[in-house]
Amino acid sequence: MTILARTLDIGEPITLWRHSAVSAELFDVPERPMEGEMDPFFFLTREKNFIPHEYPCRTDFAQIYRDKRPDERATGEPDTVWLGFGSPRLDLSGFWFRATRIAARAETLIRAEAAGPSRLRLATCGGAILTVNGREVLWTGHYRRNFENAIEVEIELEAGENRVEVFFDDLAERDTRFYVQLDYLAGPAADQAIPVDCPSEDAAAIEAALEAFHFPHATHDGIDVRLVLPHPLGVAAQAEIAVEGDFMSHDVMAPIRRALSPDSTEIDLGPADNLPADFRHFVLRLSSGGFTASRVFGTEISHAGKQGTAPESEAARIAEALSAVAEGGEADTVRALARLALGDGGEETRAMIAAALERIDACWDCADFALVPLIWCRTRWPELLGEEFCARIDRTILGYRYWMDEPGNDVQWYFSENHALLFHTAAHLGGALLPDVVFARSRRTGREQSQVGRERLEKWFDHFEAWEMAEFNSAPYFPIDLKGLTALFALSPDARLRERAGRGIARLIELVANSSHQGVLTAAQGRSYEHTLRGTTTLELSAIARMLWGKGSYGTRFHATPQLALCLRDHGLELPDLADRACLSDDEAQEWRFAQGENCFARLYHHKSADHAMGSAMAYRWGEWGYQETLIHLRLGTRPETQIWINHPGEIIHSGFGRPSYWGGSASIPRVQQYRDLAIVMFDGVAPQPEFTHCWFPARDFDMASVSGDTALAQSGRAQLVLRGSGAFEQVADGPTAGYELRLAGRKSWWLVRLGSDALHGDGRGFSARFSRLAPREESGRLIVEDPDYGAVVFHADGVVEAEGRRIDPADMTVSGTREALPRGPI
Repeated sequence: MTILARTLDIGEPITLWRHSAVSAELFDVPERPMEGEMDPFFFLTREKNFIPHEYPCRTDFAQIYRDKRPDERATGEPDTVWLGFGSPRLDLSGFWFRATRIAARAETLIRAEAAGPSRLRLATCGGAILTVNGREVLWTGHYRRNFENAIEVEIELEAGENRVEVFFDDLAERDTRFYVQLDYLAGPAADQAIPVDCPSEDAAAIEAALEAFHFPHATHDGIDVRLVLPHPLGVAAQAEIAVEGDFMSHDVMAPIRRALSPDSTEIDLGPADNLPADFRHFVLRLSSGGFTASRVFGTEISHAGKQGTAPESEAARIAEALSAVAEGGEADTVRALARLALGDGGEETRAMIAAALERIDACWDCADFALVPLIWCRTRWPELLGEEFCARIDRTILGYRYWMDEPGNDVQWYFSENHALLFHTAAHLGGALLPDVVFARSRRTGREQSQVGRERLEKWFDHFEAWEMAEFNSAPYFPIDLKGLTALFALSPDARLRERAGRGIARLIELVANSSHQGVLTAAQGRSYEHTLRGTTTLELSAIARMLWGKGSYGTRFHATPQLALCLRDHGLELPDLADRACLSDDEAQEWRFAQGENCFARLYHHKSADHAMGSAMAYRWGEWGYQETLIHLRLGTRPETQIWINHPGEIIHSGFGRPSYWGGSASIPRVQQYRDLAIVMFDGVAPQPEFTHCWFPARDFDMASVSGDTALAQSGRAQLVLRGSGAFEQVADGPTAGYELRLAGRKSWWLVRLGSDALHGDGRGFSARFSRLAPREESGRLIVEDPDYGAVVFHADGVVEAEGRRIDPADMTVSGTREALPRGPI
């Protein structure tokens, strides 16, 4: 038997597996209502990352299966290779839009040098059965959603090969952590291995290639897209590449196939202009003989170059936005709305709507995102849709579940602010559209349904106007809130709701402008994802900035852009011109201090000039387990991609589904304090969190970048940066983030950030000489940095910052905020 093997040290996890595909079957329970309300604190987790809200499907599932031996059932054969790439887990996590019972099985070999006792530790969030050499040695069935449970077992290993098999299962609800981790805690000297269907040296070559492949660019705009290797592949192989969006993307592309020779050092995927824009996952499967292994590589595909400069007039930019969505958006109800607004109700437009109807009928999670623009389409353009198709749409509107008090069997997320807004907006507008018809689940007439939606919207606005965004300042959630607000502004029969919606739209746009650098949001964010952080030119806020302020570009994923365009074009929405604020151009700097979330739980600080910007969260949950918060974010120069953020990864796997993930959020929330262009970030993590912190550092995109020991320097345009670390930086040289990631070893570390500019500090050598030895010193809980421009900057343990004779206290932050013009240099 040919095998692929690697060492297995005491205390280390098994990282070589063969596993089956995930088997899945819907888990339906009797339809019934739930109790609960919008929860503005749902992601402020206390017990690791456990979200406490439980759906009836979980309640019923737990009554049947919790704390019982898992119901072992048939799966496919374990014929898929898992190589780990640094992840300690066999991780098959994903996103399931309905309650779904899932299962998989996996196998590996422990090859012991001698017989003897050993101890294994198995961790999973669901249930699992562990078998060694055909004998069941443990089972676990905790089944708490996304909450890890671990169990240890003593076993006797035989000399030579020991066959290890795991069956694991769970109930999947939305984002689901579906994994097993098996640690070798004690035992004889051993290695781990899996059988492979090719010579072992060929399998090793495939593994080495997947370890080293990377994109040489973080953003591809007007250039060829290539995955490159620093060395020849070493074996003839077939490459199959699936191009995918994030978990919300439903458009499917045909895979790209390439034949590779042993001398191959790249895979050419063609021009970026021929691929769909947005942040994309390229799932690379390499095959040689009968052996296949895969890995995910992420990059942004941008069409900004061919889109060119934005039109000068607002009217022309609005028309451009509608055309961009109608022609280039993903095939969903948002794109259908843009097409209808341009007079196209043809077969292709109807097909987009028809595909969405099935998901809405089934009450998929996030169906509310599709329902609101659907109701807009049905309300405004029935003549383009036709009587028969309108009747089909009406059946969907009448059959949908609009809130928890209505009976249902779904896992729609009712608890967050953005979803609550869309549920209530859909109820209000759908009821107004069909006032005399009974809605199937609520048993209310449309008129009654609309009134209930209106009352709930009034309460939503009361909360929003007092505390604004619970998911504070979050790039992916501005457009979703704008989706609901623009629909209300355009369609609500209630004048008071229209007025409140208009004020809400204006306020969200102001928040984006205040925290933007050259039109691109650059700020601490309450919830973030890899695709919303790394997708700089194609994030929807870039499209909105282009339409409003003339800077930005269009991707393919939209929530609110055409609705905002129609409010401006057709419904009398007036917004102040904030282009000068979003895109500073003079010699002044702006300091923006404000709070968001109920009881001002997030206090936010932002400082920017024409050259650079940085935003952070002040005194925010230091040392607690994080969820998806990005606590510091900065940008240099005029190129959107020259950005940096720093976090403690929540998992080792790239492009995973963890919350926090590799880039989105922090496993341990750091102490972050900022004064103008200076910031300190201190991590104090704990086991089992990953043993490094890291920084997105796009060295290839800067005009200049260097890393030496504990100091990194960068320049983009007229902006300059120095990064200092508590130890030597490691530049990641291989894999998905090669050339774009700096690491600091250990869970406890500090990072110091200092921004500057040519205008203030001269050339790069002068800037480096002035700032490259900055470091914090600690005195009685205070951190002090002697800054050449600001003097002594004192970061107090209660979050207060003192410098230049000023005192910035997070307790003074208000929701309305304070925006202050400062000189670019010292005060």
